[in-house]
Amino acid sequence: MNGWLIALIVIGAIILLLLLYVMGVYNKLVTLKNRVKNQWSQIEVLLKRRADLIPNVVETVKGYATHEKETLDAVISARSKAVGAKTPEDEIKANGELSQALSRLLVVAEAYPDLKANTNFLELQRELKETEDKISYARQFYNDTASNFNIQIEVFPSNIVASMFNFKQQPLFEAEEKDKEVPQVKF
Repeated sequence: MNGWLIALIVIGAIILLLLLYVMGVYNKLVTLKNRVKNQWSQIEVLLKRRADLIPNVVETVKGYATHEKETLDAVISARSKAVGAKTPEDEIKANGELSQALSRLLVVAEAYPDLKANTNFLELQRELKETEDKISYARQFYNDTASNFNIQIEVFPSNIVASMFNFKQQPLFEAEEKDKEVPQVKF
């Protein structure tokens, strides 16, 4: 009888340790998941700021570059897609397109000396660049946070707890294929 009691205590202790371990891993995963959500929210705030600045930039450029309709339409279309995106994956893709359209718009603006001298345009351009820089840093921080979470749900033994509670991988911001191409410089 004494042996049975010791065996029950040992089994009970092992079960208790396992439960404490599962609780600890679960709490860590929830914490990491919420950090990922928080970082995504920070990006969304910056993306909203950029989306709010774009109509002002487009209107300012319109006054000077009336025959650049295609570029202006591309920016407006890309902004609409970015604002209307529903999932993080869609937002990542749409905002990549928007960044490219904005780059083309700013290149077009270089061809108009009067526009480049316009103080309103210069201020909008400065705010847009500042916002783009903040977005870049926020994306980097988000990717670091999401990577930590993704690693945690993949490594053993926490992957067992992650699969038990249905934790899923978080998407990362990645460079588009055309962004990876080496630019050609010609003299």
